[in-house]
Amino acid sequence: YAYLKEYVLPYLVNTSSPRFIGHMTSALPSFNYELTDLVLRLNQNLVKVETSKSLVFLERQAMAMLHHAFYDFPESFYTEYAQQSGNSLGITVSGGSLANISALWVARNLLLPPDDIFPGVAQAGLNAALAHYKYKNIVLLGSRLMHYSMKKAVSLLGLGMENIVYVDQDENGKMDIAALERCIEECRQKQWCILALVGIAGATETGNIDPLEEMAEIAKTFNIHFHVDGAWGGPVVFSNRHKHKLKGIEKADSITLCGHKQLYLPQGISFCLFRQPDMVKAISISAAYQAREGGYDFGQYSPEGSRSSLSMCLHAALHLIGKQGYAKLIDNGIDKAQYLTEQLHKTEAFELMREPELNIVNFRYIPIRFRGKQAQGLLTTEDNLQINEANVQLQEMQFQEGRSFFSRTQLSNTRYGKDLPIEVNRAVLANPLTTYQDIDFVLEDQLTIAAKSIENEYPSTKQEISKLAFSLPKPAEQEALLD
Repeated sequence: YAYLKEYVLPYLVNTSSPRFIGHMTSALPSFNYELTDLVLRLNQNLVKVETSKSLVFLERQAMAMLHHAFYDFPESFYTEYAQQSGNSLGITVSGGSLANISALWVARNLLLPPDDIFPGVAQAGLNAALAHYKYKNIVLLGSRLMHYSMKKAVSLLGLGMENIVYVDQDENGKMDIAALERCIEECRQKQWCILALVGIAGATETGNIDPLEEMAEIAKTFNIHFHVDGAWGGPVVFSNRHKHKLKGIEKADSITLCGHKQLYLPQGISFCLFRQPDMVKAISISAAYQAREGGYDFGQYSPEGSRSSLSMCLHAALHLIGKQGYAKLIDNGIDKAQYLTEQLHKTEAFELMREPELNIVNFRYIPIRFRGKQAQGLLTTEDNLQINEANVQLQEMQFQEGRSFFSRTQLSNTRYGKDLPIEVNRAVLANPLTTYQDIDFVLEDQLTIAAKSIENEYPSTKQEISKLAFSLPKPAEQEALLD
């Protein structure tokens, strides 16, 4: 511990800081500390009943509660299926990427299943499956705001990243429905099968939500697996004020949720929900010593084998925070995003890229020499490239100085066209400890750094990343976080 205390702990990033508003990691409710300690001490393995017993059924109950929040089936459905062996309402994995991969794995196996003369894609492989079903190719449909785990998924599942068909977005950053219909028709004419249609419920970079209801209807018409990546925005279903924004998610065949984002759980737990409990059978793999077919062992349905019992934290959160608590957290984050937006409108120093739908805000700093042209809509490509350079420098210096933080991303579907990537700040307003004063501080801090490094072109002194940190809270402060 002495080594860690001297050489490691002082140089961490305090992701609970109310002025760390650039990533999807926040302060945790205090009950998680005791529960994760219990998880460690119990050392249960949820791969099978023989190494976890009652915790299997606790997790299945929590999964049913999540499923009900999204799909809202009758209580009789959950009475029958929540604890039914051989079926599952979803799977627990260690992150959103694996949840997305699992959803597309199920979609692939259901699309190219076994029949009387063919053993199915899982057994025979993708080439044999396409040949058997007389398809010339297989593709994934989604917008360019899809999470990068979709590239991992198509690579692992044998499609290859070149077989992602990116559907155009409209001026609001949502999938263009007319463009989607054209893509589907083109695929049909080429005899390409569609692995899945991916809708986004809260894009990682922008917070945008696709037109889920229209996408669901199109997917149903053409018998396409409809997957919604709700890793970030999924918990908005708990908010009476904002859940209408996710209308259509209840029609998804599968939904990804990240526990460590807006469910406020520790790192290392996410979920893939399935509309029907027998869908998981499409990826079932059993062994003689565990994950036995038709039983309760989670290992038969998951891309992972051994894993911890972190689902205890989900079960606790759904009871201790509950629908009302999550609604308050979601509403609070969106209110703060609106406040930041209002502050940006008050100054010509920043340009808001688009009004936020949820609690992610994209904007950029405009150096003084470009403000007149920006206000008149006269910026050239060269101007934007110079503004890009300034924003990259500014964001890096803000992180290095360590008082506050926005993250950074590139947007290619902006008022400046689709072929010119624009470097922007990305503010993520999810930490319930963040106040309006903190938001003002982070903006003012960036302006202070810009005045020093951009406007007067003072040489920036880069510090080593390992020595940069948001100061760790004192033990007393840690205990007070989100009590």
